[in-house]
Amino acid sequence: KSKIFLTVLLTCLLLGNTFGSVTVKAAENSSGQEAQLAETMAKSKEYKAFWFSYYDYDAYRAKYKKRNATTFKKYFTQAVKKGKSLGMNCVIVHVRPFGDAMYKSKYFPWSKCISGKQGKNPGYDPLKIMTSVAHANGMKIEAWINPYRVASGSTNYKKLSTKNPARKWHNKKKTRRNVLAYKGSLYYNPAKAQVRKLIVNGVKEIVQNYDVDGIHMDDYFYPAFNSSNVNSAFDAKEYRASTMGKHKSSIVAFRRQQVNTLVKAIHSAVKATKPNVTFGISPAGNIDNLTSRYSYYVDINKWLNSSDYVDYICPQIYWGFKHPYAKFDRVTKRWMNISKSKKTPSDLCLTELLAYFCVSLARCFSGFQTKLATYEKAMVKSTAIIATRPRGTR
Repeated sequence: KSKIFLTVLLTCLLLGNTFGSVTVKAAENSSGQEAQLAETMAKSKEYKAFWFSYYDYDAYRAKYKKRNATTFKKYFTQAVKKGKSLGMNCVIVHVRPFGDAMYKSKYFPWSKCISGKQGKNPGYDPLKIMTSVAHANGMKIEAWINPYRVASGSTNYKKLSTKNPARKWHNKKKTRRNVLAYKGSLYYNPAKAQVRKLIVNGVKEIVQNYDVDGIHMDDYFYPAFNSSNVNSAFDAKEYRASTMGKHKSSIVAFRRQQVNTLVKAIHSAVKATKPNVTFGISPAGNIDNLTSRYSYYVDINKWLNSSDYVDYICPQIYWGFKHPYAKFDRVTKRWMNISKSKKTPSDLCLTELLAYFCVSLARCFSGFQTKLATYEKAMVKSTAIIATRPRGTR
């Protein structure tokens, strides 16, 4: 497990005391070396990541007429080297944006983002290439999945691959509600055990078959509802039939429970397969929206207070220091306070929780480098790290 940064500082102090009888000059040299050691160790724990989203696969396909393992490797290598030149040490690659796969899967069809048509084999394994390239360049790699999203902007099941489990389930009355249509898009039903099993199996095959350093999910969980449909839309039928519904627990509590059940199962599956692989989530950055009764239904308080759900939280804090409603420093401080306020279990220190904070690219707001230096100093106390992701990317 990760060591607390404060432990590193304490070790340095102890070393200083041990050699306190040495001459003043020697002590000064020792202090300098200890400080350098502390800085080196701290940097080795840093998590500076960038996202490689499904838009990047589209960009690759647009750039190369001849699409094969060679050209894809070339394209991805350029992205990795660019990230590394900017100080990044981890790449988070989209492997399941729409209930599909950027790798050879026995559960999900090939993604149209890489082959042009869902279910069509591109002729090579993108994740295998990306894992090899990332590690060859001294960079970690995490596989990024969207668990519930099946299709965006379409409810036409015929556009899905015939091998897509969502289409297969829809074709059978018994399993039809495993997939739900809502506001012009398709989603896996979070309240269905079969859905959870599918998602967990999809994660397990990635961890088993690929040398990834982590599994990553972003802010796409439940879609947004409103006061008029929050109690009637989407999985409300499952809620009414559930024990929680019959005992008059709120539908908000029910939906959070569905997400918690999935997240916990994924964490358990990852650790049972490869204990050193991390599992983290990047929820929305606005805490008020995140904890609303109308959307997301992620239980960040539970995740931050247990070792059973995630290894790190990386809230999407995309706003600048001059934003009128969500100033970067204020939002970040609020997340830090939430982390500090929880009675963290003894076997899970804040460093191990990796309460990371993500910001958008430097160009998204003025005075980035100057301001950032101020907050990096405060962030390191709770091991907050900087991850970058273009705004609008999902």
